[in-house]
Amino acid sequence: MSRMSPVPNPITVDLLREGIIESQHQAQAVLCDVRGRIRMAAGDPNTSAFIRSSLKPLQALAVTGTGTLEAWGLSDRDLAIMCASHDGTPPLARQAFHILWRSGLEASDLRCPIPEGQLSPLNHNCSGNHAGMLAVCKQCSWSTRDYLDPKHPVQQLVLKKVSECIGLPSAELIGARDDCGMPTYYMQISQMATLYAHLAAGNSLDMERITRAMVHYPELVAGEGRFDTELMRLTAGEVVSKSGAEGIQCLGQVGEGMGLAIKVKDGAKRAKYAVAIHLLQQLGWIQPDIAQKLSDQFLTLSTVKRLEIVGDLAMM
Repeated sequence: MSRMSPVPNPITVDLLREGIIESQHQAQAVLCDVRGRIRMAAGDPNTSAFIRSSLKPLQALAVTGTGTLEAWGLSDRDLAIMCASHDGTPPLARQAFHILWRSGLEASDLRCPIPEGQLSPLNHNCSGNHAGMLAVCKQCSWSTRDYLDPKHPVQQLVLKKVSECIGLPSAELIGARDDCGMPTYYMQISQMATLYAHLAAGNSLDMERITRAMVHYPELVAGEGRFDTELMRLTAGEVVSKSGAEGIQCLGQVGEGMGLAIKVKDGAKRAKYAVAIHLLQQLGWIQPDIAQKLSDQFLTLSTVKRLEIVGDLAMM
């Protein structure tokens, strides 16, 4: 986008109580291709934020690019849980444990926190992500004790992959610790969209396998009734989706090399889902019947409350 180009209007999400506006959220969104070109935007596409858990599918490149899946006999189900922010239910915790078991590791090797009211870090929503990192460390004979250190080889490998996708020297990416202790990165939402354009393009076997795992096993990526799971289940492999905390949502149109990133200014989860449904329909990535099913679940909050979206993506 030229510096002289006007910034499009952001998207507003109104919370209506019996038709009267009670609260408002504001969101920025951007559509990019694999070359990082901004095709459409709402608000400022150069808005920066931490990518949070939307980074997980890209972190899984450390797994697909090192022969870790083959070394430990891991499946696409294992790969899907590595990309997950799951709900901690026993089936999903067991899937994360399967990675550790196949790799000769223990639950005690995980450095993600034990959730309140639980007895194991396997119940943490990031346990699959951490288990995948540990499996890479075991495969590459790297230390498993400090795998969360940004200078650890597995984290440097992830940083290298991400940097290559967005065409930015790794030294220029600002990192910080996510709530689970895993490094995450501060970047423009246009760069997030570019990452998801790459993820969905199918030009890389490593990325194609990650996308395939996510869309084939959407129930492992989030959990029953959660947005990513429901969207990928309904679109049957056409859209890859991964939420991040504080109002981040990233999506890709599978096979087309287009990525969409959303950031809600106040971090509201409900607003990012509303914006995603609205923009997916605008872009033609979902059919009206799918949009209606998602709207019924994520926009109708109760018999008296619903969300309404004002604004659209504009051509750049």
